[in-house]
Amino acid sequence: MCICINCVYVDRCFTYHAVEHQHQQPHLTEDPDFEAIEPTINVNIRTTDEEIQMEWDVVGCESFSPEMGKWAKLRPGELVPT
Repeated sequence: MCICINCVYVDRCFTYHAVEHQHQQPHLTEDPDFEAIEPTINVNIRTTDEEIQMEWDVVGCESFSPEMGKWAKLRPGELVPT
């Protein structure tokens, strides 16, 4: 799971914006203004007969500042990304 969902910067971060793009999800903001320091991204690749799926998760970041439930506060009622 992406640590970004519990980070104070999730709605401002260029890195999370890129993760949203890779997952073809709506952006929390169209104009991020925060550059994360040393984010670490795991990319899990799954293949089926004719399809390749990639899942991107930020698993570490020097800029991480915890705010539990930040993503859920921004998108009330929506399922939290896993």
